[in-house]
Formats: sequence, structure tokens, C-alpha cells
Amino acid sequence: MPSKKQRRRREKLKRHQYELVQLDAEGNEIPVETTERKKSEPNGKATPSRRGRTPREVKPPSWSRSAKRAAIFVPFLYIFLSIGKNPPPLPARLGISLLYAVVFVPMFFFVDRLAYRGYKRRIGG
Repeated sequence: MPSKKQRRRREKLKRHQYELVQLDAEGNEIPVETTERKKSEPNGKATPSRRGRTPREVKPPSWSRSAKRAAIFVPFLYIFLSIGKNPPPLPARLGISLLYAVVFVPMFFFVDRLAYRGYKRRIGG
């Protein structure tokens, strides 16, 4: 729901109904044809303008790229587990980190697949 300020601004814009006219040599008013900037929908709302730029290309999902991303995150997880007053023993930290690596790889692949499908839908492929 629009705020009070937005409603007032919209009402103010709708209040001013005027036409652009030119005066000819005899002093008669001739309406000037204007080009519409935005197309209106039947319900009165303006349609959002579509930008002319193409969407950023998204590469198809691959397991190797997912594994590389997981390899980046796992060391940070190990460091995070090592920080603290009573960190778990070394084998536990390594085990937890490797377990998360096994979970991260399919998760990154799934996210890449969602992004790629959305990209394909946007470009119409």
C-alpha cells in the first residue's frame, strides 16, 4: 500500500489536466501532438519500461564449478570452527568441514541450475 506521501504525490500529478497548444498567426490555438512516454494498462497503472540491455549471461551448471566453490567455502568453515574458547578436537573439525563439503557441492549445483533455468526463461530459450 502506498504511503501518504506517495498518494499525495500521485493525486497531485493527476490533478493537472492540460493540453499543449500553439498559437498560429491569427491567434487560434492549435493542439500539439505529443508522444506518450509510457503505455497505460486498462486499470490505469503505467507499465514498467523494459530496459534495452540483455541479461547477464549465466553459464550452464557444472559439477566441477560447484566443487571449486565448495573448496573455497570449506577452509573458511574450518577456521570458523577453530575460533572460540573451546574448539572441537582437530579430527572433529576436519570431519565437520568435509561433511559440509559433501553437502555444499550438490547445493551449489542446484543453485546454479536454478539460475541457469531462470536465465533461459528470460531470454526465451
